[in-house]
Amino acid sequence: MLSGKGGVWLTRSDGWHRTSDTIPHNSTRPDSRENVSMPHVVTEPCLGCKNTVCVTVCPMSCFHEDAERLWIDPVECIDCGACVPECPVQAIYPAHLVPAKWRHYIQLNAEKSAELPVITQQREPLS
Repeated sequence: MLSGKGGVWLTRSDGWHRTSDTIPHNSTRPDSRENVSMPHVVTEPCLGCKNTVCVTVCPMSCFHEDAERLWIDPVECIDCGACVPECPVQAIYPAHLVPAKWRHYIQLNAEKSAELPVITQQREPLS
């Protein structure tokens, strides 16, 4: 166990994980994504861009993709922020800093990431 910026970190067989009041310490994944804390969020500017350089700096496998954009899995994201400066269209925000017009993306990232495939390698952007 480590503690520091971003909370307390626990190690499990699949790597380091940030603890949270909403994720039980003995749980590998919550049954519901409705109450999961959302560290970082991909927002509107990613639509049609889908530049995947952010995926290459992520120490976890928290990015998921559909045909037009990326999504962040709130369960896997460790809130390191490495992806934020890599996004050329400034589409990634810490959840508490998401502009009001894009707040609905917080829930959308949780929902979409649960049903879409993980992406871990850089691909050609759409634009």
